[in-house]
Amino acid sequence: MATINPYINFNGNAEEAFDFYRSVFGGEFGTLVRYKDLEGPEFEMPEDEADNIMRITLPIGGSLLIANDVPKKLGTVNENENRSKIAVIVESRDEADRIFAGLTQGGSIEMPMDASPWNTYFGMFRDKFGIEWTVESEQTD
Repeated sequence: MATINPYINFNGNAEEAFDFYRSVFGGEFGTLVRYKDLEGPEFEMPEDEADNIMRITLPIGGSLLIANDVPKKLGTVNENENRSKIAVIVESRDEADRIFAGLTQGGSIEMPMDASPWNTYFGMFRDKFGIEWTVESEQTD
């Protein structure tokens, strides 16, 4: 069976974002590779980007949240564009509220946690890094 694993591009703050996500979801990073780890004659990286993240993963449930920092030579990621949302599905309202409260710190709430028109407990927001999320539970009471 296939799984879907969100992959996010950042502008030099992937590690900060993933430290924040880990503080909410718990767990440990599965992978953390910096550009300097791969540097060589065929792959040179400016000194100010050497510590940036080439790949970082955080296992969440049966999936991975994956990200990297985009090297400046490839351009800047527009953090205010309408990127795809990351959907977090949980088993209870309490867990939904906990994750929503954690991830919205410093962000902006687009739709507070409440009953949805499709009979779930649902909320939507943009976190402090500009990433859009939804949190949802089938448990409505």
